[in-house]
Amino acid sequence: MKYQDIDTLAVHAGREDFRALGVHAAPLDLSTTYPIPELAEGTANIDAMLRGERPESNNIYARLANPTVDRFERAFAQLEQADDAVSFGSGMAAVTAALLAATMTGKRHIVAVRPLYGGTDHLLASGLLHLDVSWATASTVRDHVRADTALVVIETPANPTIELLDIADIAQQAGRVPVLVDSTFATPVLQQPLAHGAVMSLHSATKFIGGHGDVMAGVIACTEAWARQLRVVRILTGAVLHPLAAYLLHRGLQTLPVRVRAMQASAVTLADLLATHPSISRVYFPSLPGNDPRQLIGRQMRGPGTMIAFEMAGGFDAAAEVMRAVKVITPAVSLGSADSLIQHPAGLTHRVVNAEGQAEGGVTPGMLRLSVGLEDPAALWADLSAALAAAELLLQVGSAR
Repeated sequence: MKYQDIDTLAVHAGREDFRALGVHAAPLDLSTTYPIPELAEGTANIDAMLRGERPESNNIYARLANPTVDRFERAFAQLEQADDAVSFGSGMAAVTAALLAATMTGKRHIVAVRPLYGGTDHLLASGLLHLDVSWATASTVRDHVRADTALVVIETPANPTIELLDIADIAQQAGRVPVLVDSTFATPVLQQPLAHGAVMSLHSATKFIGGHGDVMAGVIACTEAWARQLRVVRILTGAVLHPLAAYLLHRGLQTLPVRVRAMQASAVTLADLLATHPSISRVYFPSLPGNDPRQLIGRQMRGPGTMIAFEMAGGFDAAAEVMRAVKVITPAVSLGSADSLIQHPAGLTHRVVNAEGQAEGGVTPGMLRLSVGLEDPAALWADLSAALAAAELLLQVGSAR
């Protein structure tokens, strides 16, 4: 698929049979169970699904398969240039399934690179799945790979520092060990990890894929072999995606390229303005000087993306005041919605700390993360400017006391 074809593909993927069906909107199947005309046929379909395959003629039960979910998965796989895709009830359900699928062989060692989404980091560090986790940097993955390594886990662009990791280089370092990339921040519009050597491209579909803050889901694009393993885990754990959520996600794909490019254009404008503001000590955004040392934009990423992180010179108190003072931008966790969202990673989503009590992965008390939405960038900058001024005033009053 050529990049310029993604707009057409996003509109039509998963809708190839609409003319034959005589419909213009996707069918929504809410059935929890399906009639079984012939027992032998039903048994054969169950056996196929327990092997991780799709049913040939009967879905049997909604925890096993659903046609609306299947339609979304097939469409999403096309956008990722993947053989297949498997969806789940949340992004964390998808992460958990990937880890369980990778360790089905008996290998329990995971190599992970920080920063990761805080939920993923916490899951890996918690011991809940009885994994042996080694924390590497992007340049030391090779040093941590062992004979019993089941998976390498990275996120790029990284959450929340927006650092770009070289997927091809990490895949080369990993050797025969499969690499999972959390590509939530990029979406298939800007990045397709499987084309660079990853075996799984994971998304919290709650974010850009849904795009409107009203659906929770996770999805992994992958090879057919990994899809079979992931479906087995989904059947056994029950981490299924509701058909209505799948319907909304499939609908969201149609506008995904348009939304991502519009948000990205605004993010470029805002990042440039933030970089010159005296209240901000650093801006993390790939297109700014020094933020893409590996020059991955154009080679791996089709643009810098829509996410910006920045450090308040006044630290935690200034960051808290900015979140309190914004009016147009919504102070909330999550990202990828039509409206812009701002949040404080160290206080909300990235609570993992080291022995010195500092947040891991470069997350600091003064950092804010901005998900740029579809509002007029001038309105967003006016809102941010006012909030930054309020933070500066608060610090001046505090120092005068």
